[in-house]
Amino acid sequence: MTPDSTSPAPFTAAFAPDDSAIAAGLLKTARLSAAQEQRIDRLATRLIEAIRANDDRLGGVEDMLREFALTTKEGLALMVLAEALLRVPDARTADQFIEDKLGEGDFVHHETKSSAFLVNASAWALGMSARVIQPGETPQGTIGRLAKRLGAPAVRAATRQAMRLMGSHFVLGETIEAALARAQPHSAHALRYSFDMLGEGARTAADAERYFNSYQSAIGAIGRSADDRPLPDRPGISVKLSALHPRFEAVSRGRVMAELVPRLMQLARQAKAYDLNFTVDAEEADRLELSLDVIAAVLGDASLAGWDGFGLAIQAYQKRASDVIDHIDALARARSAVAP
Repeated sequence: MTPDSTSPAPFTAAFAPDDSAIAAGLLKTARLSAAQEQRIDRLATRLIEAIRANDDRLGGVEDMLREFALTTKEGLALMVLAEALLRVPDARTADQFIEDKLGEGDFVHHETKSSAFLVNASAWALGMSARVIQPGETPQGTIGRLAKRLGAPAVRAATRQAMRLMGSHFVLGETIEAALARAQPHSAHALRYSFDMLGEGARTAADAERYFNSYQSAIGAIGRSADDRPLPDRPGISVKLSALHPRFEAVSRGRVMAELVPRLMQLARQAKAYDLNFTVDAEEADRLELSLDVIAAVLGDASLAGWDGFGLAIQAYQKRASDVIDHIDALARARSAVAP
């Protein structure tokens, strides 16, 4: 974005301000009237009661989460598996991944609490696998012993079945076409989806080119399948800057601004052509300033004027979240000031 009188100053908030100062500032604004608190209580109560009343319709994932809580190593390992295992392309990598993650939890001694047959069966399968796959064993040795006792395919199949219960709840599809097909039956209920390609992160220029092409294909597929509802009630896509450049880091700022900005600009223009929502995903804290620089450069381009689909994800738990919000507000106001 070309600097002018309407452009906000660069983002310069302190990286790690004192916790007590942040807390004091937040507490000053955390004042609700009795009427507001009562409305919040009533709404929360209605939501909880509705969830409990429809517990059997939620796909079984709640039973699995109750069985293996996220406060345990087992629960965390399951979440990682649920997100990733369904996307592992080959059996050998799946074997190694299962061995690594099942070694993080004590599935051997887990006592099931759920009455749901599928959950108990999954817990039994995980326990069985963990009895065979112990931490510290090599993939070759483990797979060899499994082949003699049960066979690696049997353990892999049992673990995949357990993970599918959770993975299908959090991963809409392995391809954009599959995700769109699964989302389609819900379109009549006015739900809107932001599609995110999990796990992307370029390490080479070839990686970045491949992810760029994947984003282009996904935007096209989403745009062609979208209905005629106006923004913001339209589907969209979430894009990671680290997927579009192999050196997305502060020390390579010159290269990033010269090489990544045009790629993001091209994707944004494509999303605008379909009038989709287009979200730049959050990155690690040490990449925040660079991310905001890239976003400012793209957002300020005249070719995107008149389009309200451009956005970004803000990590509300970060210490600089309020400063980021103020900075983005200034960017948006500057963009409105120079819009034709």
